[in-house]
Amino acid sequence: MSIADWIVLGLTLLGIVLYGVWKSGQSQNIDQYLMGGRTLRWYHVGLSVMATQASAITFLSAPGQAYSDGMRFVQFYLGLPLAMIVLCVTFVPIFHRLKVYTAYEYLEQRFDLKTRALTSFLFLIQRGLSTGITIYAPSIILSTILNINTVYTTLFIGGLVIFYTVYGGTKAVSYTQLLQMSIIFLGMFFAGVMVVHLLPGGVGFSHAIKLAGKLGRMNVIDWKFDPNNRYNIWSGVIGGFFLQLSYFGTDQSQVGRYLTGSSVGQSRLGLIMNGLVKIPMQFLILLIGVLVFAFYQFNRPPMFFNQYEVKQVKKSSYAAQYNQLESQYTAVFEQRKNKADDLIKAFDSKDQTQISKAQDALKIADAQSTAIRKQAIAVMKKNNDKANEDDTNYVFLTFVTQYLPRGLIGLLVAIIFLASMGSTASALNSLASTTVVDIYKRILHPGASDKNYLNASRLATVFWGLVCIGMALYASKVGNLLEYVNKLGSYIYGTILGVFVVAFYLKKIGGNAIFFAAIITELLIIILGNYELVAYLWLNAIGCILVIIISADLYRRTINPIVSDKNYILASRLATVFLGLACVLMALYAGKGGNLLAYLNKLGSHIYGVILGAFVVAFLLKKIRGNAVFIAAIISELLVIILGILGVVAYLWLNMIGCILMIIIAAIINPLIPSKEQEVV
Repeated sequence: MSIADWIVLGLTLLGIVLYGVWKSGQSQNIDQYLMGGRTLRWYHVGLSVMATQASAITFLSAPGQAYSDGMRFVQFYLGLPLAMIVLCVTFVPIFHRLKVYTAYEYLEQRFDLKTRALTSFLFLIQRGLSTGITIYAPSIILSTILNINTVYTTLFIGGLVIFYTVYGGTKAVSYTQLLQMSIIFLGMFFAGVMVVHLLPGGVGFSHAIKLAGKLGRMNVIDWKFDPNNRYNIWSGVIGGFFLQLSYFGTDQSQVGRYLTGSSVGQSRLGLIMNGLVKIPMQFLILLIGVLVFAFYQFNRPPMFFNQYEVKQVKKSSYAAQYNQLESQYTAVFEQRKNKADDLIKAFDSKDQTQISKAQDALKIADAQSTAIRKQAIAVMKKNNDKANEDDTNYVFLTFVTQYLPRGLIGLLVAIIFLASMGSTASALNSLASTTVVDIYKRILHPGASDKNYLNASRLATVFWGLVCIGMALYASKVGNLLEYVNKLGSYIYGTILGVFVVAFYLKKIGGNAIFFAAIITELLIIILGNYELVAYLWLNAIGCILVIIISADLYRRTINPIVSDKNYILASRLATVFLGLACVLMALYAGKGGNLLAYLNKLGSHIYGVILGAFVVAFLLKKIRGNAVFIAAIISELLVIILGILGVVAYLWLNMIGCILMIIIAAIINPLIPSKEQEVV
């Protein structure tokens, strides 16, 4: 970047932070710090809600997603408007009437403390992990521009956001987001105009769209129903509806945004604004990616966009092989460029036969280019088997830094930084509020002063900031960031949404039934997601429906628990059939697991440690009660499964970790649980 770009970037970031700190003032109590005094107008709420969701991942990864996979990702958002309507009718008035700080406070009033604690815990896991990924996105930019390791840039970005979030609380977050979204809309508009302007002479906007469409990038709507297809109209409307309803209705990072509204009406208008603006905004961002794809049909793109990985292979013994592939790639690009020119001429002639021939020729050239690129990736993997082969996060960044004029580069880089800062600050604020209100204030230290809770909120913000920075350092291994964040949320949002649906509409179901239903459902969802039995968007709908069905069944059975021996025999036979079918399905999947012996041991390592911990507690820690052991086992198992999925440690270590977690968590929880619970099912 030029000096002008650095000046624009620095002044924009500094101005945003100082503006937020100035407007927020000094919080005097926990209500001001976490809720901003509940004084914001609808447009402020709407932009804050949008900024929380539109992280740097949206502006960095979405164009890359469209570049490689086309426009079909926009279907992900089709369930959003309907979700906003449901939220406005149900969630918003209930939360405002109860004057809650977090969504999970309501669950204790409706069910019990353990249900509130469970949903808070699930939220903290999901939001803590995904926030780390949003911090990593702008770190990619700085590391690319400065040519330094992402560790240092991650620490800088995380530290900057922690500073103004800790100082100003939710008002600092909201005011910075208001200004951020205004700059973001302006900058992305200029980016779109510049892509079209940089197209070669004789190639206009309509030409670029038609060309991209002929190569499969204008696949906006897919009507075919396929549960394994991640993005089609059905997964978007149904699965997307459940995901958006759960995200905006039960994720504290969003609930905290619209609870800052001065009234129910202001919060509702803010959400409606989000529902109306979000889809067009996302469509245009993806369209920029499609235009960049068309641009690179006439201008040679890098064979691999992540230049860090390219530099590593060029320093290795595979450099000659990689350079040879680059030469082939350049030659094939020239052929592809000529075929693209032929297709543009065919469009102008309006001769369908000529268009079809030119399209087929361009597809052949494009396939040759893709084949060489795959060979190059294979060479990179030979050099380093841990090399990240997904470079979609670098596509838009490469275009911006290489082709846009001075000053505008700095502005667009600033936009990606601002988006990350806004969503990360909201997440840290929500993590702090959930930790303090649902755990510290309710369980660990009830009855303390406002000053004590305010200080605890600031400390919690710092703690979660450090946790998220730690996750950000891992994020380079996850592929496309936008897709990974949504996939991560789909593991948890459906379960939490199901709990809230039961709370709102099935009034007879009590705390025990919903608590156990949520645990069973979450374990099933993790299994479905880990084995990829369905596309991840469907996990939201499946999770919600499972919670409702299982809790209703548990309620029915506990109301009439007296069952005859004959029924038990029948139940045993049905259970045998069910488990037999489950084993058959697992056998059909087993071919994908690699070495069967290693896979079997890996599977056992996810469970045996927690079971061992339960027996250790039973044998040696006599004072720990059953409820504490039960809850500790659930928490430990979820953590072990997450560690296993992320591959943080070798699987054999999961046995020891599960056992130790089980003992420690049971010892911590035991004093918090009364010896006899008097709960209504």
